[in-house]
Amino acid sequence: MPLPSLKDRFASLLASPSVSCTQASLDQSNRALVALLANWLGDLGFACELQEVTPGKFNLLAVLGSGPGGLVLAGHTDTVPYDDSLWSSDPLRLDERDGRWYGLGSCDMKGFFALAIEALLPLLDRPLRQPLIILATCDEESSMAGARALAAAGRPLGRAAVIGEPTNLRPIRLHKGVMMERIDILGQSGHSSDPRLGHSAMEAMHAAIGELLALRAQWQTQYNNPQFGVPQPTLNLGCIHGGDNPNRICGQCALEFDLRPLPGMQPEALRQAIRERLQPLAERFSVRLDYRPLFPAVPPFEQAADAELVQVAERLSGHSAEAVAFGTEAPYLQQLGCETLVLGPGDIACAHQPDEHLALDRIVPTVNLLRGLIQHYCL
Repeated sequence: MPLPSLKDRFASLLASPSVSCTQASLDQSNRALVALLANWLGDLGFACELQEVTPGKFNLLAVLGSGPGGLVLAGHTDTVPYDDSLWSSDPLRLDERDGRWYGLGSCDMKGFFALAIEALLPLLDRPLRQPLIILATCDEESSMAGARALAAAGRPLGRAAVIGEPTNLRPIRLHKGVMMERIDILGQSGHSSDPRLGHSAMEAMHAAIGELLALRAQWQTQYNNPQFGVPQPTLNLGCIHGGDNPNRICGQCALEFDLRPLPGMQPEALRQAIRERLQPLAERFSVRLDYRPLFPAVPPFEQAADAELVQVAERLSGHSAEAVAFGTEAPYLQQLGCETLVLGPGDIACAHQPDEHLALDRIVPTVNLLRGLIQHYCL
């Protein structure tokens, strides 16, 4: 069967729903999407391997050529949840207007796979000196389970890896880590007229928040990297739930917060510092306090400025490598021995929101850049 056109490939990827979400009611399998990719790539001569990470969730590892080294073009197959009533068009149907392709995953980042295939097509009749690997992972938007599974397996991938996340075609060699944490405090409810009748979980949480903010101030004094738009680590108090009525002593309170460490800051060391600050509060307020991560931390990422991949990408893109605040799968690919970079055509400003899109004037430069990377590493 002939390979569909670039636009038809792009549209088919968008039309295959693949939401990943921590809420089970919204979570979807990505099997149909990776099967679609595997069919296209298999017809082009790739050896395709589907790896089931969790039930219904798959990584695709497609290899053209053989031997050590080579180039990995990587991305995730999942999208965030969506509210179609807020979109101007069907989020699962490619809609072309205003010089853009609209659709869920157009920017972040299913469309990248269609562009990677387009970059390769004119080179198929040339023998590869080193392999080209196309990697499509699952659940990046929720747990990063796909990338974690690859890192845990420890199987080498290639000499260099480029992840096509939205970076406006600017190479990214640093990003912050991502830690999402939760504190649960169980106190004792009682009548509000007499504080002796209970132990306020909310007052204990007030003290816990004070300790978190004190740590934030300490870390922001201690750590600074001017390559980032926000040069310090950040700690955001995201949501809090507690109590049920003004005339009851609050018996339960929960806080969820987000911590973005800089390269060089170790997530487990940060967690240990938090534990040490929170531990005395349980005895002081006569409450039970539980602190835990919502999911394993995404480590901060840094690729050396003088790495071959960084220099090649800077030459091909015409931009110096930069830093971003959002997290990616880069640290997991780096753990497998790849020089790693984040570089893709989308704009993060339109990701994770209605009317996500990719500007049409990004398509040719992206294809040319990816073709240049393939030529450098594989031909």
